[in-house]
Amino acid sequence: MNVNLLYTDGTGKFLETIWTKAEPADDEIEVKSIMTGVCRSDVDMMRGNFGPLPLHMQGHEGLGQVVKIGANIKHVKIGDYVATRGEPAYADMYNVRDKEFVVVPEAHPRYILEPVACAINVVYQPIDEIAKRNGTGKKMLIIGSGFLAYVAYQVLQINALDSDIDVIGSHNLELWGDKLLFSTSESYDVVIDLSGKYELGTEINLNNNALIVDAVGKAVSKEEAQAQLWKACTTVKPSPRNDGFHQCMLDAKYWIKTGRIKVDNFWTRAYNRNTEWQQAFADGADRPSGYSRGYIKWD
Repeated sequence: MNVNLLYTDGTGKFLETIWTKAEPADDEIEVKSIMTGVCRSDVDMMRGNFGPLPLHMQGHEGLGQVVKIGANIKHVKIGDYVATRGEPAYADMYNVRDKEFVVVPEAHPRYILEPVACAINVVYQPIDEIAKRNGTGKKMLIIGSGFLAYVAYQVLQINALDSDIDVIGSHNLELWGDKLLFSTSESYDVVIDLSGKYELGTEINLNNNALIVDAVGKAVSKEEAQAQLWKACTTVKPSPRNDGFHQCMLDAKYWIKTGRIKVDNFWTRAYNRNTEWQQAFADGADRPSGYSRGYIKWD
């Protein structure tokens, strides 16, 4: 089947092309796109900061409707809405493997689960190490105050790991209140880095045996590495490609449905697939006033 696909070649813009989609395999479903979130990584790829990825990997924050089901898939039916982490979610139709989708109650942006699951994964992959460093007299720092940071913070609260947390950032003051700092002289036992803007161990003070959760793949300077070595720090780099990510999507659905994780205020703009898709990526890059996260919406 030939379908329309939005993609970037890394030269500063997104384009449209025809892409040949195979029939779904026995362990796949075919999904008709309804909404796809514009991820910061897509914008970085558009700007040439990495990649570009091949056509079949363009777009990963999907929400769609099931139109075909492979022979081995038993837990979904035609017409169901599904949140997907499969690609290419910027195609009008695409296939998704088992364990890469979750059935959701409705076609609403709150159920674009992939970015929420990414934030859950940032906490869940190192959760045992975080727990070791939690409690009276321990300090945690989240670097970044956007969507991922706020969801990660809510996950820490759900798991009772929020005893003493600071946040460094410049966005969403109304959400963070007095937790939001612009600088700090404290020393920390856990640092969850969603920004990559600070050197951990030099600009940010670390206690002995501190845990660094590097969610951005930050390049580390020689001085920073030496400081972390001297403090006997442990670094964890959570990856959304790990085997536990599907459970993070299931938890995201449950916690959103029950109101324990709140994300609606972050989805600030829908862009019509036929007439506004180019503006979606332009706004994702330039982030106009009031913009937090945008998504492309199919009619």
